[in-house]
Amino acid sequence: MAKKSALVALLALIPLLAHAHTGVDVVHDFSHGLTHPLFGLDHLLAMIAVGLWAVQLGGRALWAVPTSFVGVMILGSMLGFAGIPLPMVETGILTSVLLLGVLITFAVKVPLWASASLVGIFAMFHGYAHGAECPAESMSLLYGAGFVLATASLHLVGIGAGKLVGSTAKDWALRACGAAVLVGGILLA
Repeated sequence: MAKKSALVALLALIPLLAHAHTGVDVVHDFSHGLTHPLFGLDHLLAMIAVGLWAVQLGGRALWAVPTSFVGVMILGSMLGFAGIPLPMVETGILTSVLLLGVLITFAVKVPLWASASLVGIFAMFHGYAHGAECPAESMSLLYGAGFVLATASLHLVGIGAGKLVGSTAKDWALRACGAAVLVGGILLA
């Protein structure tokens, strides 16, 4: 059981150790939108953490927290694509990884409205970064559909991992996953 928990925690740290928001890649279609979030440790850790925290919170949070994230992320991407300034985007993204890691590690329980609002704030920064990276000449709707699908899929990975470790090893394993997210955030800083 401990080996499965350690494996899940390590899986969160395996992807490329790079930020998704380099501003270097050409972004223009569905496939770019779909793969872009998968190659940045910041986005990967935050999205999986949203799913883990939703499992830890339980009840309606299981669907409401990830749904809140995706909905507000779409709004944030529209702001970024439109070129409307949003200060401290990278700081907001890093804070999302660190704070989600802390919340899971210490099993912080908050009311549903507060958890959905908090991830919504984080989603604004993540969405903005994706929208700001989308060139004006691109197929922004296809790109957006790709990164929304990738984000929702990563939330499902977090939910699946949370349910797996929660059902096989108890609360400490889920907290260990949160600690792995936190360590990943510290490495990003």
